Amino acid sequence: MGKKSEPEIRNRLAELRQKRGLAAAELAKAVSVSRQTIYAMEAGSYVPNTAVALRLARVLEVDVTDLFMLADEDPAVAERSEQVMLLPYGIAAHAWQPVQLCRVDKRMVASAPSPMPWYFPASDAAVMGEAGRGGKTNVRVFAHDDDFAGRVLVAGCDPGISVLARHLQIAGVELVLAHRNSSQALELLKEGCIHIAGTHLRDDASGESNLPEIRRGFPKNTVAVISYAVWEEGLVTARGNPKQIKSVEDLANPKVTIVNRETGAGSRKLLDANLKRLGIAGKQVRGYDGTAPGHLPAAWQVQTGAADCCIATRAAARVLGLGFIPLVSERYDLALRRQHLDLPGVQALLDTLSRSSFRRELESLGGYDTRDTGSRVL
Repeated sequence: MGKKSEPEIRNRLAELRQKRGLAAAELAKAVSVSRQTIYAMEAGSYVPNTAVALRLARVLEVDVTDLFMLADEDPAVAERSEQVMLLPYGIAAHAWQPVQLCRVDKRMVASAPSPMPWYFPASDAAVMGEAGRGGKTNVRVFAHDDDFAGRVLVAGCDPGISVLARHLQIAGVELVLAHRNSSQALELLKEGCIHIAGTHLRDDASGESNLPEIRRGFPKNTVAVISYAVWEEGLVTARGNPKQIKSVEDLANPKVTIVNRETGAGSRKLLDANLKRLGIAGKQVRGYDGTAPGHLPAAWQVQTGAADCCIATRAAARVLGLGFIPLVSERYDLALRRQHLDLPGVQALLDTLSRSSFRRELESLGGYDTRDTGSRVL
């Protein structure tokens, strides 16, 4: 048993042990300590020596720093700062502008990724002939010796899912990301076309996120739901808010133009619920019938001046340096068939959700609360 804990040390041992379904006795046996030692560490009474800490991390498949940390450690303080050269000729940088770093000779260069893709997307095959919007079709496969069985197909609308995809690459798992709104993602899950559906559908009657909609659409005990993050959704305005938009009521001003989301999107449902509460018809809102296919595409129209406002997440506004007026905090969840929980790729995904490095990056985008990330809510 290690020495008595110093008050500044805290740990996530109990949380990670329970997420992996391990009894205290099982974990104790695996790391060659007593069950009482496990309980003492979880209670914060004892800090293990280096060998035990490393064995715990190995068994729980996390980094030691994901298990033990300073009680007063602030991730923002722990992150280092560095002076860099911002790559010229790009978009104007703003506070919290995401950048990628690369050392070029002796210089650290920061490049701001384009918020809208300018390159060809990754692909494995090309469709042969016209195929329409869905159904069976023939494709020409580029890699003839790959059956693509090790991937996980995720449909959803959260741009932050790309952060999860990058972290999963380290574990050798590739996410295939299909951009669909919440209603479409759940329909695809119902049809057995995807592994995971990302959703943020708020129930107007109860205010609860996702679970009422999932319970209405799927037989009992067939779907598991994992919390991805809690985010803020609200009105995204041009920088400086030149039209002085303060609430949904201001969208009825004929001088204000919005860009809406497509039918079935959580953002459109949020707008419609607020308009109904205020007694404002959609035809009274300029731009109501114009749509953008996602949070970032909608915010991009505000950035370019094509619209004065849209409903999107705080993270989308922050990436583009736009104004944001919060309307609601809601949970973005990952729904999947229970029989897929044991797939190796899904297990790696669930493990990644518990890692502090992943959570810190997601939180840094703004508007994401990851305290319950990885928790099973159904």
